[in-house]
Amino acid sequence: FFFNDTATTEIYTEQIVGSVRCVQETGINAALYYKNPDPHCFVSIIPTSAITGEGIPDMLTFIVGASQSMMKGRLQLSDHLQATVLEVKVIEGLGTTLDVVLVNGTLKENDKIILSGFEGPIITQVRALLTPHPMKEMRVKGEYIHHKEVKGALGVKICANDLENSIAGSQLFVLRKEGDETKYRKELKKDIENVRRKIVLQNEGVCVAASTLGSLEALLAFLKQMDIPVCNICIGPVSKEDVFKALKPLMNQDSKKKIEFATVLAFDVKIKEEAQQFADQNGIKIMTCLLYTSDAADDLLCVDLGGRRIIKKK
Repeated sequence: FFFNDTATTEIYTEQIVGSVRCVQETGINAALYYKNPDPHCFVSIIPTSAITGEGIPDMLTFIVGASQSMMKGRLQLSDHLQATVLEVKVIEGLGTTLDVVLVNGTLKENDKIILSGFEGPIITQVRALLTPHPMKEMRVKGEYIHHKEVKGALGVKICANDLENSIAGSQLFVLRKEGDETKYRKELKKDIENVRRKIVLQNEGVCVAASTLGSLEALLAFLKQMDIPVCNICIGPVSKEDVFKALKPLMNQDSKKKIEFATVLAFDVKIKEEAQQFADQNGIKIMTCLLYTSDAADDLLCVDLGGRRIIKKK
């Protein structure tokens, strides 16, 4: 901060003051995290940059410190397995892998695990448990440390078969005894149902595809704010069947048919080749959308969807 030029420092200060004012207007006291006079009475603001990543280490340090000081009595380790799939990645030499946050419990090599998949629950066996070397990040390519067993809380990469259709954001369970499979299938089904319960689908609207349960919820919240109706949803790559559902507005014989609803909004998912071909042949738009706007970003384009603005990549 102190090594920046005067103009940059002034812009930074102006943005901070504006952010503090906005929070205070809601009746909440706020202050910069390193100037916070009382963390129990003031919400801490931590400036971060999505472009450079600056501020992320400060935020993580603050969260760890606050957890250890303010929540000391409530933080307890448990033997009950609690794990969430963050990302599904294809790594050269390893195949499809899962980046998992293990909060509680223990994972072992050769454990039989179950998690949500695009075509139903996936049951597979752990081939390897990998972590990056100390002071290295999971996303950075390099050698990994192999483990026979890992305990929470930590991030771990899981190698196993049949992970191609895994859903990021899904819970992960270990099948240790008879009856666990039926129990956890119900748990995973409940996760999907909870998301669907929050979704109000309309007879007319756009089709929405997202890569994870979380990003689907975020995209639907954004569309609701923009007053754009949704008639169909899916998680995972956009298939020909998903695009076919967007054909409905074009088949409507009504003179007032809304052809702008013949659109698939895809967030962080791949478009299958046959799906793109079907869309091109039938006049259906497939838009890769983002959840933020930026006047400075050259790679963003505002598209008018029946008088409402949607943001998509050029």
